Amino acid sequence: MAKVKEKAIEGFLICCSLITVLTTLGIILVLATETIAFFREVSVIEFFTGTEWTPLFANKKFGILPLVCGTLLTTSIAIAVALPLGLTIAIYLNEYAHQKFTAIVKPLLEILAAVPTVVYGFFALTFVTPFLQSFIPDLSGFNALSAGLVMGVMIIPYISSLSEDALRAVPKSLREAAYGMGSTKLQTAFRVMVPAASSGIVVSVILAISRAIGETMIVAVAAGQEPKFTFNPLTSIETITTYIVQVSMGDVPQNSLEYRTIFSAGMALFIFTFLLNNISFFIKKKFQQRYE
Repeated sequence: MAKVKEKAIEGFLICCSLITVLTTLGIILVLATETIAFFREVSVIEFFTGTEWTPLFANKKFGILPLVCGTLLTTSIAIAVALPLGLTIAIYLNEYAHQKFTAIVKPLLEILAAVPTVVYGFFALTFVTPFLQSFIPDLSGFNALSAGLVMGVMIIPYISSLSEDALRAVPKSLREAAYGMGSTKLQTAFRVMVPAASSGIVVSVILAISRAIGETMIVAVAAGQEPKFTFNPLTSIETITTYIVQVSMGDVPQNSLEYRTIFSAGMALFIFTFLLNNISFFIKKKFQQRYE
C-alpha cells in the first residue's frame, strides 16, 4: 500500500512538472504556426533589418527594428537605475544594517514588486514626466525616459532581494578571513562578498532584465505608441509588448496579415529573451568556475 501511495505521489509530481513543459511547447507551437503564416507574405530579411514599422498604415512596412530599439532603450534605462540601487541596498542590508532593520525593510522593498504596473504607468505619466519637463523642456509628453526610470524603480526588489540572499549565502569564513587580513567593511563587501556571490547577483540581474523586457503597462501608458528607430530617450517610442497590446484591442480582424504581426513580434521577443537567457547562463557558469 505504501508503494502504491509513493507511485501515485511520484506520478502526480511528474504531471505537475510536465504542465510547465507542455505549456511552453504550446506557446511555441502557436507562435511558430502564426509566424510561419506571416512570413509567407512578408520577407524575413525585411522583418529583421527594416527600420520602419507601419503594418496598420496604408503604406505597410514590417521592419521590427523600431520596436526592438524601443524595448532595448527602456530596458537599458531601467537597468541603469535598478542595478546600482538594488546592489547597494543588498550590500547595506547584508553588511551594515542590523538584522532587525533588515527584517523590516526587506519585506517593505518587496512590496514594490506587488504594486500593479498600471499604477506605475500613471505615476510615470502624471508625476515623473511633468517633473522632468520642468528642467528638460524638449521632453515629450510620452517618452522612454520616464517609463524607463519608473520601470527601474519597479524592478529594484528583483535585484536587491535576490542579491541580498546571494550575499547571505556566502560562507562566514570568507568574511572573517578578510577581516583577519585587515580589510575594512567596504573592502570586504566589494572585494570579497560581491565576487563570491557573483553568480547569484548575475541571476538577479538576468531576472530583472527579463522582467523589464516583458513589461507592458508602464511603457504602454507612459512611453507612447510611436515606433521610431531612435535611441533618444526624450521622444515617444513603442516597445514590442506595447504593439501587441495595441493590436490585441480588437480593432484588427483576426487571421489578417496585420493580426499575425503580433505573433511575429511575440516570436521575436521570445527569441530575444531565449538568447539573453542562454548568454546569461554562460556568464553565470563562468563566474561559478572562477570563484569556486
